[in-house]
Amino acid sequence: MATSKSPKAILFDIGGVCVLSPLEAIATYENKNSVPSDWVNYAISRSAPDGFWQRLERGEIKMDEEFFRGFNADLRNEKLWKEFHGSFRNSKKKLKDVANPTQLGDHVSLKAEAADSKPTDQDRGAQQLPKPQDESPARPSLSKLAKDTTIGDPVSFESEDVAQSSPNGSASTTKQSKSSSSPSPPDATSTLISLPPLPDIDGEALFWSMMAHSRSPDPYVFPALMQLRKLPTKERPILAALSNTVIFPSGHPYNRLNNPPESDPRGQFDVFVASAEVGLRKPDPEIYKLAVEKLDKLDKEKGGSGLKAEDCVFLDDIGENLKTAQGLGMKTIKVVLGKTWRAVKELEQATGLSLMDERTRRSKL
Repeated sequence: MATSKSPKAILFDIGGVCVLSPLEAIATYENKNSVPSDWVNYAISRSAPDGFWQRLERGEIKMDEEFFRGFNADLRNEKLWKEFHGSFRNSKKKLKDVANPTQLGDHVSLKAEAADSKPTDQDRGAQQLPKPQDESPARPSLSKLAKDTTIGDPVSFESEDVAQSSPNGSASTTKQSKSSSSPSPPDATSTLISLPPLPDIDGEALFWSMMAHSRSPDPYVFPALMQLRKLPTKERPILAALSNTVIFPSGHPYNRLNNPPESDPRGQFDVFVASAEVGLRKPDPEIYKLAVEKLDKLDKEKGGSGLKAEDCVFLDDIGENLKTAQGLGMKTIKVVLGKTWRAVKELEQATGLSLMDERTRRSKL
């Protein structure tokens, strides 16, 4: 049974939380096609707020030839390519937390987490869930991706101070004096000369590989959601989804209207807020407020006293999305790529409910 301090509602992101993250598909594509690591995420995130990815997630454009032409153009933006090789790579600034889109009938947003957090063999086999389709047998390491941002939103960077030893053995920063003995920084001409050509990315193939990868349920969070669904309505919080999504074309196999109701992810939630349907996307505070309004209305319809943001727990794998939720008063749980079982343990603590089967619990405790 839930404790008196348990949340009245739990909000789940979809991609990277309830289902696998398309970030792995991006990393695989970059590795196979000799695309510099992090370029795809950089190009998409820095195209915000009006890149074709962001517009698709807000439902402003259709998923058609025009979208894929625009998406390809965003991935071949020469200005961003120069920035990527200049301020991003040469300064050794690290891309922190990135997201992208895809998933279950309606597209979602992706993301990444801490260094070397690739799922273990044990994680992949947990609770005997099916393996994702078209998965490469040797996934590349997900280099150090972490912190606060989403694809389609400005990325966060963290500068690294590079220290060097001074003659007396003490450390000093790499700021150099203007003396004649100090090497001059490369000028714009030398940067342009050394700039490699833009990678030839097939945006449509990349997009569909991400969508396909995130069709598989997460081996820990999804079973926890199913465990919550089994409980009598009065003994569990309201279950909601708050996700950046896309709308697949009519007739496409991923379009939820072409699938049986039991395969529709919406059937697992009491409330489902999809960015492409409401014209808002995370981390815009307005989409969170809309979700709370729907939850408050449902709680009152069920005879409750209503609820506020403070009564909600929100699970997401993007730091920027969690920051907005925290700012509105929600309790938050960060879902770490490859370590999603930790989020389930936190959710158990927040609700006072048992959400792992014994086999999984023994393997993780």
